[in-house]
Amino acid sequence: MNETMVTLVGNVATAVEYRESATGGWARFRFAVTARHWDRQRELWADGPTSFYTVWARRTLGVNLAASVAVGEPLVVHGRLKVREEEKEGQRRTSVDVDAVAVGHDMTRGTSAFRRTMKGEPHLTGRPADPSGFASPFDSPEFPVRTGPSSPDGGPPGPPGSNGQDHAAGRGPAGGPGAVAAEAGTPAAVP
Repeated sequence: MNETMVTLVGNVATAVEYRESATGGWARFRFAVTARHWDRQRELWADGPTSFYTVWARRTLGVNLAASVAVGEPLVVHGRLKVREEEKEGQRRTSVDVDAVAVGHDMTRGTSAFRRTMKGEPHLTGRPADPSGFASPFDSPEFPVRTGPSSPDGGPPGPPGSNGQDHAAGRGPAGGPGAVAAEAGTPAAVP
């Protein structure tokens, strides 16, 4: 089978929506990719047009995305490109999806701390359905909506004992790896 594999570098544009079914969980989010080019006349980098993709992730990848990714975070997404055409209200529309195989934070734009999940983690909590109107085969009562935990300030979850802002800034919990080094402005040596 011929498949078009793509690697995209961009930013999370919407919150990760997670749903469970009898065959396993799925997560989806919108992903913005902005082309950049060197403007010789102005001698600076300039933004080009932005393309939006819907990223789909299955099973463990979907669960981990829901628990780890927040709007605005820079990611690298690798997966199968899927182009859908549909007619809605008399207008033909094209949607571009990526069935993700691997997703990670873009380490050229910040730091991240990996935490291996144990069986049964992360624990997801319920939230209301996405009101965006994006139609998918998962928009039915058969697929309850779930989302990952977040910190009290609404940011991404951090390791136990940290606040979401420390985690979002790439710092560990107070006294943990990276906490002192991050405050001193030097890279942390994490075992």
